[in-house]
Amino acid sequence: MAGGQGNAKVEVFDAEEDVAVALAKYVARLSDVHTKGKGVFTVVLSGGTLIDTMRKLAKPPYLDTIDWSKWHVFWLDERVVPKTDPLSNYKLAYDGFLSKVAIPPNNVYAINDTLPAPEDAADDYEACLKSLVEKKVLELSQASSFPKFDLMLLGMGPDGHVASLFPKHPLLKEQKRWVTYIKDSPKMPPERITFTFPVINSSAYIALVVTGADLAKAVHIALGNHDPSDLLPVQMVSPKGELTWFLDKPAASKI
Repeated sequence: MAGGQGNAKVEVFDAEEDVAVALAKYVARLSDVHTKGKGVFTVVLSGGTLIDTMRKLAKPPYLDTIDWSKWHVFWLDERVVPKTDPLSNYKLAYDGFLSKVAIPPNNVYAINDTLPAPEDAADDYEACLKSLVEKKVLELSQASSFPKFDLMLLGMGPDGHVASLFPKHPLLKEQKRWVTYIKDSPKMPPERITFTFPVINSSAYIALVVTGADLAKAVHIALGNHDPSDLLPVQMVSPKGELTWFLDKPAASKI
């Protein structure tokens, strides 16, 4: 597969409901392994339909069996809007998932929405991550020296973007920052905060959760034999750890 995803696992399910069930089992298994193994489970959320697909985790048996007290939750990217705004990824995650599970509030690390500029918010979030490395909540990847999250949950846009990393944008080449910002997003709103690819690709596990026929073309390009000189952002997801695609049949219809 193009984009360094040759070791990726590709799981295709009949319908979105089946993806939701499989994702819950997958996340619960990793939660159990990490919380029992080291007492911490660091999870990165993105926005879009992913939060809805996580809905099974907020219901029995997972609601009652997962050790939520060991979870530490982060945001892959955020729109520069107040947390109360319908466009906020924080609000989406809180309303759809976080408010329904018992993760300690101090373990939920939202991007600061009170700072005056996106670059300030990006600097602040990167500083937050570095302080958590010092406190041993986050570890650094020995391979890359970037933060190594236990699980990163990614969605994908119809143009193949992940996080707030869009096709042909200069941010795709950022190699030093942990967290950066964009002021000219092709998708509203234009100002956003985002993790960079070195952070994304330092993750121990990445789940790429993609459902719906409107994403089939991008899935086809991402998983097909296409010119590597003009990769979609999703093709640049190439972790040192394990990458698993969770697709429903409509999303996988062109592969």
